[in-house]
Amino acid sequence: MSGTELVLRSTRVVTPGGMRAASVAVADGIITAVLPYEAPVPGTARLADLGDDVLLPGLVDTHVHVNDPGRTEWEGFWTATRAAAAGGITTLVDMPLNSLPPTTTAGHLRTKQRAAAGRAHVDVGFWGGALPGNVPDLRPLHEAGVFGFKAFLSPSGVDEFPHLGPERLARTLAEIAAFDGLLIVHAEDPDHLAAAPRHGGPKYADFLASRPRDAEDTAVALLLAEAKRLDARVHILHLSSSDALPLIAEAKSDGVRVTVETCPHYLTLTAEEVPDGASEFKCCPPIREAANQDPLWRALADGVIDCVVTDHSPSTADLKTADFATAWGGISGLQLSLSAVWTEARGRGHGLEDVVRWMSTRTAELVGLGTRKGVIAPGRDADFAVLAPDETFTVDPEGLQHRNRVTAYAGKTLYGVVKSTWLRGRRVMTGGEFTEPKGHLLTRIP
Repeated sequence: MSGTELVLRSTRVVTPGGMRAASVAVADGIITAVLPYEAPVPGTARLADLGDDVLLPGLVDTHVHVNDPGRTEWEGFWTATRAAAAGGITTLVDMPLNSLPPTTTAGHLRTKQRAAAGRAHVDVGFWGGALPGNVPDLRPLHEAGVFGFKAFLSPSGVDEFPHLGPERLARTLAEIAAFDGLLIVHAEDPDHLAAAPRHGGPKYADFLASRPRDAEDTAVALLLAEAKRLDARVHILHLSSSDALPLIAEAKSDGVRVTVETCPHYLTLTAEEVPDGASEFKCCPPIREAANQDPLWRALADGVIDCVVTDHSPSTADLKTADFATAWGGISGLQLSLSAVWTEARGRGHGLEDVVRWMSTRTAELVGLGTRKGVIAPGRDADFAVLAPDETFTVDPEGLQHRNRVTAYAGKTLYGVVKSTWLRGRRVMTGGEFTEPKGHLLTRIP
């Protein structure tokens, strides 16, 4: 305990060995020891006694659209990272699109980093983008520190970020595999989408029919085949279709280097509950039927799905029209993701240890931050969320921190109140009050 500056004590600490009473010692922003609950506190150290609130490792959200610079009226680093801190997230990784310029060259990455500098309440890293024609930019972006590369297999919704067809996917993936990088993919097949029923108007059932499961399944099969052929690392983004799970399980058993994420909205919301015209529920791939949800939870429990991330994708409120054909597709979930997942998980017999594994440990590992983030253990960053897991709250959009306070969770009662959030041993949020920004800009660890 020599040199200890801070001790956080709780009767419930989520450690790699399970939940237990413990005292966590911190020096220079790093966890130095996880000790018995009764361990004496050095006279020079400050004690934070958390009582029975649960001490979790800060969450790591690897799928966030901050939209800054260029579309800052949609979101921004200041507001997005406040929302993250309010929800117990201490690290986020920003997607390369919806900002202008998109993060598709090393120069554009520097533009993004300048936009974030001094404005982040939590740590922030960056994905690069893989577009038709930017294969020569991929290695320089990798060397500049992006955590991997985002690609779409169907239109992205913004003109400046076109999708990859099968030939360009193969070329892009071969280049990324050459330096053992990671390609993360929005997997929907454009031909299946084009063949699906056209839709317009307020009926959610019509929108759902326009984004069928087979569009996901076909794109996932293509990606898995290319990953196997090239021995490349790939990650399937925001999996919605449970029909794709057998393909993924088989690929994993065959040694294909694939990981998979899903999102809180697929795990906690269902198509049957979406009111007509309520485009705050619109996202792509879509929220599917209740019968689709149970297999996603089983796949999480079995490890076929690796992690849970928000895909926080906000817009201005005027873009969320009552017409599902024209409304912006995206769900804002940073502040509510932990509580939403915990509410459903506890009802299904899962513990907070499971939630931490899905939303912190495995996400940190996905982006190569597993030696720094994602667990409460010596040598890791002293990033924490303090949660009252049995307390409830009702979601009021006015209490949200993201810039445009539109949410699919409005009016829902959720379990799990985030009492405070800590970044490298310093409290950055307490009871909805925030310090000045203390987040670091992260780059891939070589």
